[in-house]
Amino acid sequence: MEATNNDSMNRSNAGTTDYDVLVIGAGIAGEESALKLADMGFKVLLIEKEPSIGGKMILLSKVFPTLDCAACITTPKVSETARHPNITILTLAEAESIVKEENNLFSVTFKKHPRYVVENDCTGCQECETVCPMVVKDQFQFNLVARKAIYIPFNIANPRVALIDIENCTLCGACEQKCPSNCIDFTQKEELVNIKVKSVIVATGFKLFDPISIERYGYGRYKNVITSMQMERELAPTRPFNSVLRPSDGKVPDKIAYIFCTGSRDHTVGNPICSQVCCMYSTKQAQLLMGALPMADISLYYINIRAFGKGFNEFYMQAKDMGANYVKGKIGSISEKENGNLILRYEDIVTGKVTEKEHDLVVLSVGLLANHEITKVFKNEKLELDALKYIKQPDLLQSPATTSIKGVFVAGTATSPMDIPDTIMSAGAAASETSGYLNQWS
Repeated sequence: MEATNNDSMNRSNAGTTDYDVLVIGAGIAGEESALKLADMGFKVLLIEKEPSIGGKMILLSKVFPTLDCAACITTPKVSETARHPNITILTLAEAESIVKEENNLFSVTFKKHPRYVVENDCTGCQECETVCPMVVKDQFQFNLVARKAIYIPFNIANPRVALIDIENCTLCGACEQKCPSNCIDFTQKEELVNIKVKSVIVATGFKLFDPISIERYGYGRYKNVITSMQMERELAPTRPFNSVLRPSDGKVPDKIAYIFCTGSRDHTVGNPICSQVCCMYSTKQAQLLMGALPMADISLYYINIRAFGKGFNEFYMQAKDMGANYVKGKIGSISEKENGNLILRYEDIVTGKVTEKEHDLVVLSVGLLANHEITKVFKNEKLELDALKYIKQPDLLQSPATTSIKGVFVAGTATSPMDIPDTIMSAGAAASETSGYLNQWS
């Protein structure tokens, strides 16, 4: 079992260790809540279903509107979380059941998936990857490139420990023979761990909209229609290529189109609300693309620009001054030419005319969706959702982190779409509410 803290939790005592707080989700909201509580002296268990902590922010290029490096902001926070003596981290762990007992303690059962690598022995040398014969799509690069069946998720992953994708592994043993520290262990099995905690913070984040359900955009059929998160990876420091390339033929694109509100403000796909970040992250990417590809034409098709935060409107105007072409229009369909270029048919809202324009790469600015599966984990009390399937905040104005269950708090985009600064503030509110609740125990 993996555990990361100075008071290392080992296999023999995992089932009997009590914690003050269980934080579910190790993205920026979960990390911020865990750090604030740990600094107050509370013992925190932080579980994450992915092999690395850091959430989605660690995969980004830069942040808006300052264009600061996302990894430069996230990595110190990740390292601080991993090294804090009051925080225990378990990756590849998912909560199975949470039961509130009569004494107000929470009995938690979570599943720990095997890495098939001994975490404490792995040095992160990646020698195993060089000999692995299996090549599969890399989900951390959003399927733009491939990885091996044994792999480290990305360069700045924490913990920097390999894991084996056992479903795609042929059990050839090449990695086992190559590993200099003999840390490959195919005998590892799934474990169920039981603990008791005094409180729970839900920081499970959001899901990205899958645009394959909007057939007229051709995502999944046309190789040169990609999502904004795929473009984010092409712009990030840990990017899969040395330049921005379109998937079909590796060509550097000359005419790039963005389609706003893909999966947001759309009743037909079940998400009627604004995702709050799409206008600005698309504008950010447009600015980065104009820096990386000075000769490229960037067109952004929008319904309304929602630049509501501090510095957002100035950031939007800056992109226009740099040459970004904002087109107020609704996309009707996308078709593909033989050379892989794409024809966008749209209604120009300003002129009222139906127009067509050719682009060689189309980026879909996908929206944020509620990640509500965590509600199934709570067995004897119901964690209520709002009308949009986000976790309900019964007292939004005075106690925004409280939920329908006393002792269970919520942070970040588990409550609604929000940007990074708002997520940090939400996490701070959750930590404050939790500390107040825990102080009732002492």
